[in-house]
Amino acid sequence: MTQTELEYRQVIQRCKDLFLKKNQDYGTAWRILRLPSITDQIFIKAQRIRTLQETGVSQVGEGIEPEFVGIINYCVMALIQLHFQTASQTVDGQPDKTAKMDIPTDELEHLYDEQIGQVMRLLFAKNHDYGEAWRDMRVSSMTDIILMKLLRTKQIEDNRGTTLVSEGVDANYMDMINYAVFCLIKLQNTGR
Repeated sequence: MTQTELEYRQVIQRCKDLFLKKNQDYGTAWRILRLPSITDQIFIKAQRIRTLQETGVSQVGEGIEPEFVGIINYCVMALIQLHFQTASQTVDGQPDKTAKMDIPTDELEHLYDEQIGQVMRLLFAKNHDYGEAWRDMRVSSMTDIILMKLLRTKQIEDNRGTTLVSEGVDANYMDMINYAVFCLIKLQNTGR
């Protein structure tokens, strides 16, 4: 296992543990959210990170690390929502209105692992091609990239998912997860 894979898995385990604990507290209430609402939740977290990076002041006592964890987990929620949208399409292409809202914990954990597995495969392919360039990037730059990907996602959502040459919202959620993981790795290793 490479250093990157080890660090990545440690960050994801931290995120997954929190995700499953929150599931015990709240259940899958987030299933009621439409994708644009999840995107806006991610935007709020990324914008708060940027504000904290610029001002250096937190008035609610939480730093930026919990916000990056939140970005990762909300992106996983979005990918799970996309999974259910795709799985529940009827023959005529309309969504199935009977899709279940409550997901048992063991199934939810499997869905989380499945989505993260896809994201990790993307990471390792890109990491190979880009030579771990993220290690030389600033956390603030990666925050800006997450915000850019959020604006792209919002535009795709406003266009009802239609793109001419661009990847869909799923690719943007996956990229945001990877950048947030990179940020957490860098913050844990260097504090900046």
